[in-house]
Order: sequence, then C-alpha cells, then structure tokens
Amino acid sequence: MTSLTASGSLAAPMPAPAAVATPFGPRIIIGLVGVLLAVLVSGLNEMVTKVALADIRGALAIGYDEGTWLVASYTATSVAAMAFAPWCAVTFSLRRFTLWAIGLFTLLGVLSPFAPNYECLLLMRILQGLAGGALPPMLMTVALRFLPANVKLYGLAGYALTATFGPGLGTPLAGLWTEHVGWQWTFWQIVAPCLIAMVAVAYGLPQDPVRLERFKQFNWRGVLLGFPAICMLVIGVLQGNRLDWFESSLISALLGGGLLLLVLFLINEWSQPIPFFKIQMLGIRNLSFALLTLAGVLVILTSVIILPSSYLAQVQGYRPVQTAPIMLIAALPQLVALPLVAALCNLRWVDCRWVLGIGLSMLALSCLGGSQLTSVWIRDDFYGLQLLQIFGQPMAVLPLLMLSTGSITPMQGPFASAWFNTVKGLASVIATGVIEVLTTSRLHFHSTMLVDRLGNSPLADGDSAGLAHRLHEQAVVLTASDLYLCMAGVALVLILLIFWLPTRMYPPRAPT
Repeated sequence: MTSLTASGSLAAPMPAPAAVATPFGPRIIIGLVGVLLAVLVSGLNEMVTKVALADIRGALAIGYDEGTWLVASYTATSVAAMAFAPWCAVTFSLRRFTLWAIGLFTLLGVLSPFAPNYECLLLMRILQGLAGGALPPMLMTVALRFLPANVKLYGLAGYALTATFGPGLGTPLAGLWTEHVGWQWTFWQIVAPCLIAMVAVAYGLPQDPVRLERFKQFNWRGVLLGFPAICMLVIGVLQGNRLDWFESSLISALLGGGLLLLVLFLINEWSQPIPFFKIQMLGIRNLSFALLTLAGVLVILTSVIILPSSYLAQVQGYRPVQTAPIMLIAALPQLVALPLVAALCNLRWVDCRWVLGIGLSMLALSCLGGSQLTSVWIRDDFYGLQLLQIFGQPMAVLPLLMLSTGSITPMQGPFASAWFNTVKGLASVIATGVIEVLTTSRLHFHSTMLVDRLGNSPLADGDSAGLAHRLHEQAVVLTASDLYLCMAGVALVLILLIFWLPTRMYPPRAPT
C-alpha cells in the first residue's frame, strides 16, 4: 500500500523520515470512524448554532448584528483552516494534529456558554472555527492513505456524509436543544462525540514522525496572503446581503481586498516550490470537473435544506423542531444509501459518470416538484421531494470524489485534499450568499407585482394588516418556487457538463 505520507515530500526535497507502515485492520477502521465522527460534529456545530441563533442571542442578550458576526467569523476561519491543515498534518503528524484539533474544538465548545462578554465569545468562535475547519481534510487524508484500493470508495463515502448526512441534522438538533433541553446544549452537544472521537483516533491511527524541519521551507507568503483572502471573502459574502452589498464600504473593502489578495496568493502558489495549492493540478481534467460540479451540487443541497425550512417558518409558522422530520427523512437514510452507492460505483462495469447523471436528475426532479408549491403546502407535502434526495444526494457527490481522487497520484493527495475541502467550504458559503441575493431580489419583485395587480381593488379597503400579511405570504411562496426552479436549472447544466468534460474513471483496484 502506498503511504500518503510520502506526500509529505510535497514540502521537502530533503529525505523524509519513513512513515509508519500500518496494515489495514480493525484499528485503522476505528481511527477512521473517530475522524469521521469528529468531522460530522464540527459541521453540526456550525449548523446547529446557526439555526438556534435567535435563542442564543436571547439568552446572552446579543443583538441581531452581533449574532451574524458570530456565524460569519466561525465560518471564515473554518474555511481558511481547510486550506492549510494538510500541511500541518504532514509537519506535526496526522494523529497528533488531529487530536489537538479535536481537543481544542471541544474545549472551546464547553467554555462558549460561559463567555463573560460578546468579545470573548466572538474570539472563542473564531478559534473554534479554526479547529473545526482543520478536521475535514484529515478525514479525506485518512481514507486515501490507509484504506486498501478495493475499499477506498467506502472511506470516501464516509467523507461524503459530511455533505449529505451532516447538514440535514442541524435543524432537528437545534429544535431538540432549544425546545426541550436548553440553549447551552447547542454548544455542549459536541462534547461526548468528540471525546469518543479522540479515543478512537488515539487508538486507531499510527504515530508518524514529527517533521519540524519543514518550517525551514515554510511558505509564509502563502499564509499571509491566502488566510486573510479567504476570511475576507467569506465574511464579505455572508454579511453582504445584510449590509446591502457594494452600497457598504465595509463589504466593498472585504470583497475587493479579498479578491486582490486571492489573486496574489494564487500567483505566489504557482511559483512556489512548496505550495499549499498546486495550481498546476487544475490541468487534470477530472479534478477540475469535480471541483466545478461540486460547487454547483452544494448550491443545490444548501437550497433544498434552506427552502423548506424557510417556507414553513414564514408561511405556516413552524418552529425548527416541527421542521425536523423533513430534514431527517432525507438525512438518516444516507447511512445506508451512501454505502450502497459506493458498492455500485465499485463495480468495474458501472460508469460513475452515469451514476452522477442519474443523481443530478433526481435532484432536478425534486427541485421541479418543489417549484409547484402553494401557500397551502404543509410539512407532509415535502416528503415526496425529500425521498428523491435519499439517493439523489449520494449519487451526485460520491462519483465526484471518485473522479477527483482517482485522477491523482498518492504524492498529490494533500494538494487534492486542500483543493477539495477549500472549494467545498467556499461553495457552501457562496451558496448561502447566492440564495440570499436571489431570495431578496425575487421577494421584492413579487411583492411589487402583487401590490401593482391589487391596485384599487375593493379588497384593499378591508383589513389592511391581514391583506399585507397575505401578500407577504404569497410573495414568499412565489419566491421559493422561483428558487426551486433555478436550482433545477443548475442541476440540468451540470448534467450537460458530464457529456463534455470528465473522462471515464474505473474504481480503484490493488495492483496485481
């Protein structure tokens, strides 16, 4: 088995200490499950605190604007950490770096409800974002490095859970903690799973040699350019809609400065002998296609989580706990659907491009169905749409992992991990920004059109407050319908790209 720590050579032309040769067995599986659990929990921590933000703000006496900065700062450092975590894992060793990240993440979660003031809580969220963002690249690294070729796809299916299973649990857990236990548990929910994850990682993953000599060739310029670039762009996108985008000097500075720093960062990475991002890898056709399609798929997946919850909250008055069954009906079956899709893609005669096309088609059908919603829809009307997502989501994500990782050499593993995880994080942020922009735009459009059509109708002389409420509800319905239709269009465009960009990739097999 080729050790991915040989990929440590990406950072040093000098001879490297030999990695620990670890045979595949139960200990490795336990270690992989530990990393997977920690990654899922880090994603849930972000989703749950975002959904339960109103309750957290009320308990801590924090205003709306301050609350948005808690979310934006956590997300910004989380995405930025994904770009640089692979380098840290090679330098400090995969096992040690993962344990420190989980430990710091857990400690900050325990302390957050006890923050003496807003500034202290903001600092803890920033640091917790750093620790949580460092974990997803570790999961991909463990799957690529330790799993035999014949079962590698099942490890990647575990990574795919972070895009299909984890996000769907955010609303149910937020509803559980805030309605029945206490808002503090939106922070403390991570403690028990993280402690279990630390034990599993400490037991299951081998200890590689520490390679502190890599600091002699450390790409300081890359960090000083790339880290603030990613943070500025993420904060700019997440705060843009609230501050009216380029009408705000802050948003203009964040997005303009972030783009400039990003361009300088990419120029620096192109010429660096030891880059964090190997730009030349974008010449790999399947990898470029996978990154592009992943961004589009995440926009769709984010939409199908936000739209039902938003519609039911605004039109039907649902609380998160009442919306939970819709999320769970698509999320929980992923534990079975993803291994089944992995088994399908692992068959040599199955072309994963066709699996991807079928998955995207199911997502498109689900969105087309959602575009037919009316103001009388309740929770039960969404169940049919969610059933299409049970296999649509894994069939749209896992083939992308197969296409991207199957096109690279083991030495390119950390570079691919940095690319994949950073694009995944940025795409989720951009998806949120795009949905907010489209929602605001279409809501204003439909509100104006409805008022214009009402005109001087006798209905306008009645209950003005009730009429305004009904107009707003109808505008929300029409906006949600438009967004569903837009997401269906995105899925169809991605399907067309399959016929043009990717080449066939066979499932990994051990050399004979």
